[in-house]
Amino acid sequence: MGRLEYSFMDKLNSIFELREMLRQLERDVGFEDLTRVERDVLLAAHSLCEKPGDVIRSEQIRGHALLQYVAQATLYRAIRRLLSAGLLERAGDSKARAYVVRSDLVGVDLSDR
Repeated sequence: MGRLEYSFMDKLNSIFELREMLRQLERDVGFEDLTRVERDVLLAAHSLCEKPGDVIRSEQIRGHALLQYVAQATLYRAIRRLLSAGLLERAGDSKARAYVVRSDLVGVDLSDR
C-alpha cells in the first residue's frame, strides 16, 4: 500500500473513531431519540445562546451553518418536536417564533413529558 493510500485510510479511521465517540456522547445525553436534524437544531440553538435563558429567534436558528441545507419545513418540524419534548420552549408570552433552550433537560428522561 502506498503512502498516500495509507494516509487516506488513517484519516478515514480517525473520522470513524470521532463519529463513534460522538454517537456515544449523544447517547449519554439522551439524544438517541432525536433525528439528526432535531439534534442539529438543538445544537445550533444552544450555540447561539451566550448564557442560559437567552432568547433566540427562528431566523437565527435557520441561518446557522449546521442547518444551511435543511428545508424550512423540515426545520420547523424539528422545532415543533423539540418544543413537544420540552427541549425548547416558547419565550415568554410571545406568539413570535422566539425560543429558550432547556439545557437543564438534556440527558433527562423525557418519555414522561
